[in-house]
Amino acid sequence: MKLFNQRSLILISILLFNSLSSQAEVITLTADTFNDKVQEKDTAWFVKFCVPWCKHCKNLGSLWEDLGKTMEGEDEIEIGQVDCGTSKPLCNKVDIHSYPTFKLFYNGEEVAKYQGPRDVESLKTFVLEEAEKAATKAQLESEKEL
Repeated sequence: MKLFNQRSLILISILLFNSLSSQAEVITLTADTFNDKVQEKDTAWFVKFCVPWCKHCKNLGSLWEDLGKTMEGEDEIEIGQVDCGTSKPLCNKVDIHSYPTFKLFYNGEEVAKYQGPRDVESLKTFVLEEAEKAATKAQLESEKEL
């Protein structure tokens, strides 16, 4: 009986670990981390700016986490979020006036603002297309400097 309980515990631990590790990370950005993260070279950051009290933000439900899971494995694309309730100066700095706001940053620069449908496929299509455009533009600018 003791052996059965140990095996069950090990199996449950493995399953729990796998389910936790399979969730893509949506990275919470703050005033202290935002600049360093979005300035990562050759990396696109798709960032949701929200406040906890906003009904439109609440209506998103798990959309952002679902997008993070869908984007898992995409090289050089990160999904982030900023709580403008606790990071108001940061949100003012990046020109956030309504919630939710979705912006794409590449090499530290804002390259696009998303205003389309709020579903995972539309968001994914947007971020992949805009990140590709930004990467191509950055590469062309880099080649001009040579």
